[in-house]
Amino acid sequence: MTSSFQFQEWLNAHSARTELALDAMLDSNQTTPNRLHEAMRYAAQGGGKRIRPLLVYAAGSLGDPTAEALDAAAVAIECIHAYSLVHDDLPCMDDDDLRRGRPTVHKAYDEATALLVGDALQTRAFEILANAPCEVDVRLTMISALAAAAGSRGMAGGQAIDLDSIGKKLDLIALQKMHAMKTGALLSCAVELGGIAAHLDPAQMTCLKKYSQALGLAFQIVDDVLDVTADSQTLGKTAGKDVANDKPTYATLMGLDYAQNQAKQLQSEAIVSLEIFGSKGQALKDLALLVVNRGK
Repeated sequence: MTSSFQFQEWLNAHSARTELALDAMLDSNQTTPNRLHEAMRYAAQGGGKRIRPLLVYAAGSLGDPTAEALDAAAVAIECIHAYSLVHDDLPCMDDDDLRRGRPTVHKAYDEATALLVGDALQTRAFEILANAPCEVDVRLTMISALAAAAGSRGMAGGQAIDLDSIGKKLDLIALQKMHAMKTGALLSCAVELGGIAAHLDPAQMTCLKKYSQALGLAFQIVDDVLDVTADSQTLGKTAGKDVANDKPTYATLMGLDYAQNQAKQLQSEAIVSLEIFGSKGQALKDLALLVVNRGK
C-alpha cells in the first residue's frame, strides 16, 4: 500500500457512504405497504461487508464520475445482492434461518413476505439506475450490465446449476463455471458499473474485467473454505451448510490446501491486472487482499 493512501480510512468512509445511500434510496417503512417496505429495509440494511458497493466506488475512482451516479450504481447492485440472499435463504432453496447474524427474512417475517421482498428489491435496483443522474447512454449501459449479471446467464443461472448439483460430483471446470455465474457475475458487474460511470475506455475496462473475474472466483473459493473452517458466529450465517447439503465446493473437491493456494494465486492475478492504473488502483488492490484474507 502506498504511503499516501490509507485503505482503512477509505474503507470506513465508503462503507458509511453506502449506508447513507441505501437509507436515502430505499422507501421508508412508513410507505404503503408498510410491512413490505420495513422488510425490504431489514434485508438490505441488516449489515454485511458491502463488498459490491465498495467495488463500485473503487472502480469509479479510476475516472471522474458524478457522485450521484456512483451512489446509484452502488445501491442498485446491493439491492440485487440483498434480494438474492433473501431468496437463497428460503426453504425451497438453501433453507437457512440465519443471515448476517440475524434471523433470515422469512423467519423474521414470513415466506410470502420474503418472496415479495426479493421481487421488490430487484425491481427497485433497476428503477434506481433508470433514474440515475447521468447521461442516458451511461444509464442504459449500467442497466444492461446489471440485468445480464443477475439473470439466467449470470447469478440466477449459477444458482440453478448449484441447486441441480446437490449430491453430484462436478469436475473443476464445471465448478468454476457455476461459481463464475453464481457469485462472480455480480462481483464483476460491481466493478463494471464503476467503470461505466467513470467513462473508462475499452482498454481500461478490459483490465477491470480481468481483475473482477479473478476476484470473483477468489471470493467464492474463500467462501467455500470458510464454510468448512469458520463457525456460524464468525460467518453470520449457518456454518457447514454446503457439506450438510452435499453441495460441490472447492474445499470438498480439491481439499483445503489447494483451495487456499488457488485463492492466493487469483488474488495475485487480480492485482497484476491493475498495473495500468498505477496508484489510482490501490483501493481495488486492497479490496482484493481484503476478500482473500477474510476470516483470518
